[in-house]
Amino acid sequence: MSDKSKSDTEWRAKLTPEQYRVLREGSTEAPFTGELLSNKDRGLYVCAACGEPLFGSDTKYDSGSGWPSFTAPVEGEVVAELSDTSLGMARTEVRCAKCEGHLGHVFPDGPGPAGLRYCINSASLGFKKDSEKDDASRDGGEHD
Repeated sequence: MSDKSKSDTEWRAKLTPEQYRVLREGSTEAPFTGELLSNKDRGLYVCAACGEPLFGSDTKYDSGSGWPSFTAPVEGEVVAELSDTSLGMARTEVRCAKCEGHLGHVFPDGPGPAGLRYCINSASLGFKKDSEKDDASRDGGEHD
């Protein structure tokens, strides 16, 4: 079964209550509360719902906004951007392209070459340290 066709019950069983509120209901965690906000380890930020790689640590920076911020997603079409006019303002919502989980929003005030700030909820992310990625690739080979 694809991640896009999972039932509400399946998502509730897989995600924590906070992850469910953010990823499936489009909520936002309180600023300065997310566990990945101050993470400085090297590695990949992945979707907490489906594991899709979304952002590299080399694009993360401290925007002062209270949420993890990135200048760009990893290569490929891993995020989808949708118009969001809730709260009486025009914003661009960011979702995981694989499972359609709500990640956060993107704003045109970032420091990178494209001038974008992907403002992402920690609850919508998992993190794989570079050493964990190396271990996983070594474990991916054939075994006796």
